[in-house]
Amino acid sequence: MTRPPGPTAEDPLETSSPIVTSEIAAEAAVWVARLHGPDRSPQMERECLAWQARSAAHRLAFERCTDTWQDVAGLTLADAYAALASQRLEADGARSRFGSGGARWIPALVIAGVVCLSVVLVQLWRNVGVYETGLGGQQIVVLKDGSRMTLNTDSRVHVDMGAALRTVSIDRGEALFEVAKDAQRPFVVRAGGSEVLAIGTVFSVRVDLMPIHADDAVAVTLIEGLVTVQRTAGPLAEGLAPAGPVAMQAGQRIRLVRASGNGTATTMQTLDRPRIDEVMAWRRSEAVFDDVSLADAVAEMNRYDRTPIALVGNGSLATLRVSGSYRTGDNAGFARAVAALHGLIVREHEGRLELSASQ
Repeated sequence: MTRPPGPTAEDPLETSSPIVTSEIAAEAAVWVARLHGPDRSPQMERECLAWQARSAAHRLAFERCTDTWQDVAGLTLADAYAALASQRLEADGARSRFGSGGARWIPALVIAGVVCLSVVLVQLWRNVGVYETGLGGQQIVVLKDGSRMTLNTDSRVHVDMGAALRTVSIDRGEALFEVAKDAQRPFVVRAGGSEVLAIGTVFSVRVDLMPIHADDAVAVTLIEGLVTVQRTAGPLAEGLAPAGPVAMQAGQRIRLVRASGNGTATTMQTLDRPRIDEVMAWRRSEAVFDDVSLADAVAEMNRYDRTPIALVGNGSLATLRVSGSYRTGDNAGFARAVAALHGLIVREHEGRLELSASQ
């Protein structure tokens, strides 16, 4: 499909992200829908170019809506136009049966079709800044400012490269950030009620909503540079955050865990210096364990594989110790190795791998 007219090489998008209002986004969606419709004309193209020339925000909105159209053009949008064409035929039939009075419905049908298409585009355009990976997947994203974001398994983030602040919100999962320096626009990563404030640095953030002990957790590991971890502004009584701002040094990791007991929830805060190669082993598709409990090792391996491992029978299995390097996404190999190490039995049952003590 031919791309509608847009910004040229002589008129590029501005490097700082302009603010696109919902009204501008809706107008852009209507323009894209009209340009891909049956009534496209040179006059319409000129009017669209004039609309884009109003501001950088107008050009950015049009560019994003066009990209969204190209990503989904073969499905919902085509079907919507097909439905619109069918409605127009019905309108023609009504006009032949009831006279010229039926013609008044044709403009309404055209408007309804364009609005329908624009709503679809606006909803999809809103997700342009959303990135996510499936179970066992990884994704590298180069952001508009030159920063690199690497997503680990089952992760979802929202990115907003604003004019004054670069913001990433993590819904779930884990991500490594290699932040491009920009003293005028701090880089902020928000997760679980905390935010990591950086300028130019390398760090990872992990959010566990339901780990093995059912306690929410946030971990920030600083690999290079300096960052400050602090509570996100606003009423976040349920959020995980340090008691006060924590200025981290390279090599440090802060872990915030919500511990539940006696009907109350408190945040436990620890600061340590882990082995960075172990923490970042997921980048080479590995999980490295150094004398951890089997329960925790199984929980970590299950993050990457659709065939989960379950410990059944004797409750003491959870306390067995595990060390070594294992390939993520290979739960079967991990289960066999652990079974050989501790004399356990492995069996496949109802879509999972069960580890149990030998009889």
